[in-house]
Amino acid sequence: STLMDSRACVKMAAAAWTSGFLYALQHTANTFSIPLCQGNTVDQFFCEIPQILKPFCSDSYLREVGVTVVSACLFFGCFVCIVLSYVQIFTAVLRIPSEQGQHKAFSVCLPHLAVVSLIISTGLFAYLKPPALSSPALDVVVAVLYSVMP
Repeated sequence: STLMDSRACVKMAAAAWTSGFLYALQHTANTFSIPLCQGNTVDQFFCEIPQILKPFCSDSYLREVGVTVVSACLFFGCFVCIVLSYVQIFTAVLRIPSEQGQHKAFSVCLPHLAVVSLIISTGLFAYLKPPALSSPALDVVVAVLYSVMP
């Protein structure tokens, strides 16, 4: 309670919900404004953006660049907040006088850090891998790793 009061918690939750809503709205508006020409079958177990863009017949390069820029800004903003949060958490944990208390705090924090690292690394691989590495089977495996495993 000394590091974060209820007002800060509400602001952070509102920012997360608002940014998530606007991000989803951008993808939805972008998707429904492009005509389909190869059917509406998506080769994925959930509607992932790269898979959704495959059946469209118009050149969507500028749309993809716009979505990528917004996605990158949102990702790096979240990444900076996560890093700053962990710096504050680890600083607070290292101030705990007893070694047992530090161990208990780290045993709570480190699994969460492992899950966040898994999400970020597999997400980066999924969206930044070269097209030469792309295959439907690899796309499904990576999608499972960053969406189901955590």
